[in-house]
Amino acid sequence: MGNNIANSLFKPKSSKADTRADLTDHAARSIIGDEAARREAKTARLRQARLDNEAKLATAEPPAKPHPKKTASARRAKSPG
Repeated sequence: MGNNIANSLFKPKSSKADTRADLTDHAARSIIGDEAARREAKTARLRQARLDNEAKLATAEPPAKPHPKKTASARRAKSPG
């Protein structure tokens, strides 16, 4: 038991290299997390815009179908003369 107390009281301090590595790791993870959050927000915004656009197009009336053009032979057959 005495050894356990000594280990908990006198913890070795991390070296400067470990501290710098921890700072770099923390900064990199923070940047990556921010980028992921922005990407997810953009994806959600674009998805909502697409769904709104699809809903608007679904409620709009489809354009009237143009009448098919008559072929030359059909015009000749109907024309007098």
